[in-house]
Amino acid sequence: MDQEDISPLKHFVIAKRTINCIFDQLQDFVREGSVFVKETWHSEDLEQVAVEDQCVQMQACTRKLTIIREVLARRHMKVAFFGRTSNGKSTVINAMLRERVLPSGIGHTTNCFLSVEGTDGDMAYLTTEGSDERQNIETVNQLAHALHMDPDLDSGCLVRMFWPKTKCALLRDDLVLLDSPGIDVTSELDSWIDKFCLDADVFVLVANAESTLMNTEKHFFHRVSERISKPNIFILNNRWDVSVSEPEYLEDVRKQHMDRCLSFLMDELRVVDARQAPNRIFFVSAKEVLSSRMHRAQGMPETGGALAEGFQERLKEFQRFERTCLALHTQPPPGRTVVPRPCASLLSTPTPGTSTDPLDGFRSLFHSQR
Repeated sequence: MDQEDISPLKHFVIAKRTINCIFDQLQDFVREGSVFVKETWHSEDLEQVAVEDQCVQMQACTRKLTIIREVLARRHMKVAFFGRTSNGKSTVINAMLRERVLPSGIGHTTNCFLSVEGTDGDMAYLTTEGSDERQNIETVNQLAHALHMDPDLDSGCLVRMFWPKTKCALLRDDLVLLDSPGIDVTSELDSWIDKFCLDADVFVLVANAESTLMNTEKHFFHRVSERISKPNIFILNNRWDVSVSEPEYLEDVRKQHMDRCLSFLMDELRVVDARQAPNRIFFVSAKEVLSSRMHRAQGMPETGGALAEGFQERLKEFQRFERTCLALHTQPPPGRTVVPRPCASLLSTPTPGTSTDPLDGFRSLFHSQR
């Protein structure tokens, strides 16, 4: 993936700056208006020009805008990966990063939430929940050892991994990739959603192409969609390279997977329409992509090693996923605003003719900037 392939993140950064500027101006305007209404309400010379209810409404707007600005202060774009244990979530992230940053493969199972973000320094390090101590990490094996030897880490804990931006172009534009334990290992889904999902911009369901979408996966995303209005969800049917072993059934199996995924996104979750849904479903082999990209970084042929027939098509599909996923946040689907979930209710559109909310006046301006 060349520099132009990650350009959507540049659009995201620019869009966030533009939105921040709009809300800075809006907050100043509402704050000044609130002061004016309050002074007018208390003025004996301007009796009845402003009343107490209007003053209370303006103060409420000021508080709402303060909350929105706090959320918008989060500069990064967050992509969260979920799926059953050993479906390849960590490998997908490694393939996007073009390097084995996270432990993956046989013998490695992610046992806690693990975020990857960039650092301007030259050394990789991690921090654990509840501590600011930096633990330097030089190899993947060191990371795996640190994760599995810490007795205080459980499935609900967060470890933050900081990787040098000089080693990975993808992390230079305020991107955070969130790896997770398998959603089939806990019953604490609600706490996971509250703690890790409400501020996510994109969700990626990493499914196993050797099976089908399972109820555990569906149940989790049903819970997510109950808490977040129209979450941006992608489905990666990983390990699609196994399909080449039975080429006579390949198209039928692909159609079967596609139909089930389409039904899940459109009919069950209702997060996309028939036009959008096909662009949210991909058939990939993250292991192949990671292997080829690491070969290329080492100056070796991209197709070196044991890559199954049809690799180039699967590679193009993975690249299309990356472009679409990272570009999505600058073009949110109808019904979902750019503002992250904690502010969604503050900007919901009221029933026509019934609203007295002073925020109505800037909604059209805000949506015109999306």
